[in-house]
Amino acid sequence: MVQLSNFTFALSWIVSAAQERLGLVAQGLESATLATSSNNITTMAYTLPPLGHSYDALEPHFDAMTMEIHHSKHHQTYVNNLNAALKDHELSSLGVDELIQQMDKVPSDKKAAVRNHGGGHANHSFFWRNLKMGTTLSGELEAAITSTFGNIDDFKAQFEKAATTVFGSGWAWLVVQNGGLKIVTTANQDSPLMGEAVSGTSGFPVIGLDVWEHAYYLKYQNRRPDYIKAFWSVVSWDEAATRYAQRPQ
Repeated sequence: MVQLSNFTFALSWIVSAAQERLGLVAQGLESATLATSSNNITTMAYTLPPLGHSYDALEPHFDAMTMEIHHSKHHQTYVNNLNAALKDHELSSLGVDELIQQMDKVPSDKKAAVRNHGGGHANHSFFWRNLKMGTTLSGELEAAITSTFGNIDDFKAQFEKAATTVFGSGWAWLVVQNGGLKIVTTANQDSPLMGEAVSGTSGFPVIGLDVWEHAYYLKYQNRRPDYIKAFWSVVSWDEAATRYAQRPQ
């Protein structure tokens, strides 16, 4: 009974935190159910991408309940709120990565929503592609990591340190920056794609790790370093290698 009570409390806490931080109120939910506009242009431009695997596929490293809440609730809310912010706006024709790279073109009254919810949609869409069990680092990306960081263990240690020391909520990234690999972090739902003027950093993402509490709290509680170490068991090196091959030249 004590364990069930603790679990219920943890679940209640994370849902309440999500509602508070994402502004998830009844009015917002209603506005997120978007219809077709009078000129027959569908205003629901952005949609939740499939996870690519079952919610329990990453057990025991990433638990099924967290994955389900993270994907179907948190990410869906970013999508809903982004659609609401850009309803009937020409910017909604842009892919989300392209959108967040053009923050200077976003009207001032929509900038915060696009930064937060567009960033959340872009970051999570990328994050899901980063996750897959049983892949191996090799080839050109392995050589680049070894050349840049000395060896794979040193790279992981530096990445873990960056992810652990993100204050509050944010992301840790391996990016291509000025032709080379670099580990960077961003706050909240900022992305390196937004550029230094917005996010404080820049780069083409190769790996991204969500270190918001909603990504790990049900399983790891306050043990963020344990969650970060678990990431190496589920990171898709295949996807990372593909991204690295697609880097700007």
